[in-house]
Amino acid sequence: MVTATRLHTLDFVLPPALEAGVPPEARGLRRDQVRLMVSHRETDLVDHSTFTDLPGFLRRGDLLVVNDSATLPAATKARREDGSEIALHFSTQLGPDVWVVEPRRTLARSGEMLRLAGGGRVTLLQRHHGSPRLWVAGVSITGGVVAYLQRHGKPITYDYLDGEWPIEMYQTIFAAKPGSAEMPSAGRPFSADVVAELERKGVQIATITLHTGVASLEKDEAPYEEWCEVTRETADAIETTRAKGGRVIAVGTTVVRTLESAADTSGLVRPFRGWTDLVITAERGVRAVDGLLTGFHEPRATHLAMLEAIAGPEHVRLAYVAALEGRYLWHEFGDVHLIID
Repeated sequence: MVTATRLHTLDFVLPPALEAGVPPEARGLRRDQVRLMVSHRETDLVDHSTFTDLPGFLRRGDLLVVNDSATLPAATKARREDGSEIALHFSTQLGPDVWVVEPRRTLARSGEMLRLAGGGRVTLLQRHHGSPRLWVAGVSITGGVVAYLQRHGKPITYDYLDGEWPIEMYQTIFAAKPGSAEMPSAGRPFSADVVAELERKGVQIATITLHTGVASLEKDEAPYEEWCEVTRETADAIETTRAKGGRVIAVGTTVVRTLESAADTSGLVRPFRGWTDLVITAERGVRAVDGLLTGFHEPRATHLAMLEAIAGPEHVRLAYVAALEGRYLWHEFGDVHLIID
């Protein structure tokens, strides 16, 4: 049963069988052969398809906006002062030697120093916005955190995954700027063949950058700031698309958050570079996007409120009923959902 909660996000039971535990490649599929559910918000009709059919649901003159952030192997090991080892996730860079980190599943204290392989040190300074699990930390690593993680890190994984997978499985074909703790996964199904077909159809692609932190928007925690950028080129492409009657379709919730942060009250997207803590709800609505391609989100996830801002709570409820009945797969290696008019 799918119901609306007082937070105006959906609550439902996600069967474990619908949690994608391995990449599609491990299921004998290409990345562009995951399933695609298309929900039409004007009619509430739902189409069941495959991602390779995406160009057929778009129009000449539409603009897809994708996130070009590359995923870091942001999970590593750290040793405490008593010699015990813990898992440590690097989330968000705040300054040259200051990061938000997550000591996984352990109590930590201010001032605690963690040692890394190769002589690096992480000193926990203070809780990040009062989070029970995220810390602002001073980092001392020769060569910097990104280079260190490329040598010693692994992709962040969660309990629903079966085994470990190389960092390449967590990159989209648009990945160009390293900085995300977790993959901007809505772009994962794209392949060179799909992009070429979109170009033949006259659908343009533009990029933004948003470096995702460790998942908090899927938890009962307040969203925190993430760094993002909209270039002049992308802002102009959006304005041109709108002027010609095309649709601006975000590929992922990170793109929605970025474009809405860069838009004025009329929906005009301007170049932007900085931090965003924007939370998008049905009450706020959206101004800069006309549709969304995204994965399927967990019950009561904050991201569901964003979907409701785009399509309305009742449409999202009906779409998730269809997704559960259709046995679509959830999470970063799962299927995808296109919301259009």
